[in-house]
Amino acid sequence: MASLYIHIPFCLKKCLYCSFNSCVAGPDLYVRYVGALVEELDCVAAALDGRPINTVFIGGGTPTVLPSSLLVRIVSHCRDSFVFSEDAEVSVEANPGSVDAPYLESLSRGGVNRLSFGVQSFNDTELSRLGRLHTAKEADAAVRHARNAGFCNINLDLMYGLPGQSVSTWQDTLGRAIDLGPVHLSLYQLSVEENTPFEKLAAAGTLDLPGEDDILAMTEAGDRICGEKGFVQYEISNYSLPGFTCRHNITYWHNDEYYAAGASAVSCVEGCREKRVVQPQQYIAAVAEKKNLIVESERLAKEESFRETVIMGLRLIKGVSLKRLEKRYRIDPVRYYGKQLDILITSGLVELTGGYLRITRKGRPLSNVIMAELV
Repeated sequence: MASLYIHIPFCLKKCLYCSFNSCVAGPDLYVRYVGALVEELDCVAAALDGRPINTVFIGGGTPTVLPSSLLVRIVSHCRDSFVFSEDAEVSVEANPGSVDAPYLESLSRGGVNRLSFGVQSFNDTELSRLGRLHTAKEADAAVRHARNAGFCNINLDLMYGLPGQSVSTWQDTLGRAIDLGPVHLSLYQLSVEENTPFEKLAAAGTLDLPGEDDILAMTEAGDRICGEKGFVQYEISNYSLPGFTCRHNITYWHNDEYYAAGASAVSCVEGCREKRVVQPQQYIAAVAEKKNLIVESERLAKEESFRETVIMGLRLIKGVSLKRLEKRYRIDPVRYYGKQLDILITSGLVELTGGYLRITRKGRPLSNVIMAELV
C-alpha cells in the first residue's frame, strides 16, 4: 500500500505564525497549477505501476482556496490514474472561512472522505492575533455544513500557547470543538518559527505568550478533556475516537515510504527523500518543459535512517516496534543506544514494554529533549 501527499501552495493571506510554503495568487494561476499537478500525478502513477494507494492527503497552504471544481478534478484524476484500496483515506485540509455548504457537498460527491479543518481557536480575539481570516462562528458553521454534507471523518486542528491565551480560554476552545462532534483532534502548541512575523514580534519582546506553567496546564487540560470525551491519544499531538486515527500521518510516524506531487512537496521512496521546485510559477514551467522537478535530494545512510525512524516512532504513544526495527535495519536499539537508553529508562522517561520502546507519561513533557538524546 502507498501514501500520496499533494501540495496546494495557495492562501488568501499568510498567517502570522506560518512558515509553510504558501503564497497569495489568483484564479488563472490556480487553473494552470492544477493542470501541471495532474501531469505530475501521471508520472507518479507510472512509478507506482499498479501498486494500490491507501491514503491521499491534499494539504497546503489552503487547498480550499481553490474552486471546488479544481479540487474535485485533482481527486477524480487520482481515482482514474491510481489503484485505490477499498477503504482508501482521502483527506483535504480546509479553512473554515473558505468553504460553504455547496462547496463541501461538492467535495463529498467528488470522492473526499476526510476533512481537516484549521480552526486553531474558537476565540475571535485569539484568531485575530494569529492573523486568521475566519471567526469562531464561521468555524462552527463550516463543521456543521461538513456533517450535513455526509462527512463523518472530521478533524479539527487547534492551537494552544497563543498570544494572550489563558488556560480558561483554551478549555473553552476544547469544549466548543468537542461539542461539534469531530472524530479526531490535533492539538498543537504554538511554535515561533524563523522568518515569520511572530519571530520579529518575539525578538522585539512584544509577543505576549503564556508562561511555562500555563503551557503545562493547557497540555494537561487537553489530555484530560479529550480523555473524558472518549478520545484516545495515539501521538504526541493527536487524539481520535476509536477507528479514526489519521492513517496518512501514521505513514510519516512509521517513517514509511510516501509519494508526493506539487510545488515544494517532499516524497520519500526507496530511501530517497526528494523535494520539488518551490515556487508555483517555476513548478508550472518545469512541468510544461518536462524538466526535472527535484531541487533537493537526500539518501540517508542505514544508521541515520534507523535513528530517524526511532525518533519518528517515539512520537506515537504506543512507541516504536523493536521487531519492526530489527526486521528493517537489523539493529537492536537497546544495544545500539546502550548507556544513553539505560539512563532514560532509569530516569523513568522511556520504557520498554510489550515489544515497544516508548516515552512514558512522565517523559512526554520532555519529549523533545528525549528525542534529541537519541537522534
